[in-house]
Amino acid sequence: MDSLENQFLIAMPSLGNDYFNKTVTYICEHNDEGAMGLIINMPVNITLHDLLKQIEENDNEQASENKATLEPEEKPASVENIGLDHSLEQLVLSGGPISQNRGFVLHRTQSGWNSSLALSDDIMITTSKDILLALGTKKAPEQFVVTLGYAGWGPGQLETELQANSWLTIDADSDILFNTPIEQRWQKATEKLGIDIAHLSSDIGHA
Repeated sequence: MDSLENQFLIAMPSLGNDYFNKTVTYICEHNDEGAMGLIINMPVNITLHDLLKQIEENDNEQASENKATLEPEEKPASVENIGLDHSLEQLVLSGGPISQNRGFVLHRTQSGWNSSLALSDDIMITTSKDILLALGTKKAPEQFVVTLGYAGWGPGQLETELQANSWLTIDADSDILFNTPIEQRWQKATEKLGIDIAHLSSDIGHA
């Protein structure tokens, strides 16, 4: 099977009340060793502003415990001093059931971060903390979504699930990712398939 990297994985009704019910997952990696992706329409009950505030508080506690001091120019900007940039009002997403204490940022292409991978011409994934500290500032990418955790499949597992009609796929759409409200992303993705949601059934076949 061809790699599904940079595609949306759209959950079909056959998944029922499964964890992935009505999810859209951006596939970041897919090869013989398995697949890894981020769910882009499962919000958790926390804003990005609140998440960054928690990170800042944890960092301050750790620094206090270690009695570490930073030079003034090295200190990150306080979330409270940044001001509530509108981008920080967005909800953080649950990217999947694995490593839910780990953050991932999908964003418009922008170089300069410590740990980034280009997924397409206009989408990158960054996992290093430096990008989190830059969100809400002028250094932040133009558009981004933040997830906690990721979804993973072992060798051949995703292929088997596709054959069982659990998923359909389309090319990733940055407009759905960055501009479409979270609660509309599954519907918009299924519309791009050319399928009426009302007529979806669990035994839909592949073209």
